[in-house]
Amino acid sequence: MELVFSAYTTAEAHLLKGLLESEGITAEVRGEVLSGILGDIPLLENRPSVWVEESDAARAEEIVRDFQHDRVQKGDAWRCDCGETLDAQFTACWQCGRSRAEQPPP
Repeated sequence: MELVFSAYTTAEAHLLKGLLESEGITAEVRGEVLSGILGDIPLLENRPSVWVEESDAARAEEIVRDFQHDRVQKGDAWRCDCGETLDAQFTACWQCGRSRAEQPPP
């Protein structure tokens, strides 16, 4: 299995899982049990994540990119130059510290 997406919420992970499955890609969500304690354990590895078979990974990554792009287009999130996707309420990237205002327009 290969990791294709780390979600901020279990709901987001299951939404993407359903999208992948609607495209014929078998997917599973891992780490959803740990999502309730994320405030106490700030490790990315503990976020809910979506995994697919290695043979489906390339196609799944295209779907993930479209999923993330659609969220950015709808104003739900923005993508930092470092590649991190952040929800709209955040004004700075947690990964690199760059301000949303410093980002080039989409």
